[in-house]
Amino acid sequence: MFTGLVQEPGVVAAVRDSADGARIEVDSALAAELAPGDSIAVAGVCLTAVEAADDRFAAQVMAETLFTSTLGGLSEGDRVNLELPLRAADRLGGHIVQGHVDGPARVETVTHEGFARRLAFAADVALCRYVVARGSVALDGVSLTAADVGRDRFAVALIPETLERTTLGELAVGDAVNVEVDLIAKYVERLTAGVETMLEVEAPR
Repeated sequence: MFTGLVQEPGVVAAVRDSADGARIEVDSALAAELAPGDSIAVAGVCLTAVEAADDRFAAQVMAETLFTSTLGGLSEGDRVNLELPLRAADRLGGHIVQGHVDGPARVETVTHEGFARRLAFAADVALCRYVVARGSVALDGVSLTAADVGRDRFAVALIPETLERTTLGELAVGDAVNVEVDLIAKYVERLTAGVETMLEVEAPR
């Protein structure tokens, strides 16, 4: 489990494609804290390290993950947000993030509002239904607060700290990001659907 507080951006050192996925190698000081089998969030996607040295780690990525996330478009030299898993004694500074991407969103507009930068995204209706104004959403692994949520659109405001410490400051119109919606919203929908089904079955006829 993660919190959406990026520890540092890493740099993609190599992408080696195979018939059933790809091997991604990333340069980062966080590699020193990893061992084979450990989890790490890469651009918001939870991956398992298969190799780790002092300044580089490698992870295997399945074909489905490459297809459903932005990892499929990575190339050498790209920067990616990195976060190690939450420890039991750590502060939950962001929100609960699993590293299970729900879908993509694409930048529609970038505007400046004082010291902040406002990014508006277009996304599938099925994704936006779980995004609420002033609620949490993770973009490329960064915990953010959503604003101006519409049927198939939402916006976020980025402060200078986020712009400098993550890859979100590099986004331009047309760029895609990985989106993970609030886990609680999905569970509430699932549980509510179950209650409605039970009521229909138990209703007198």
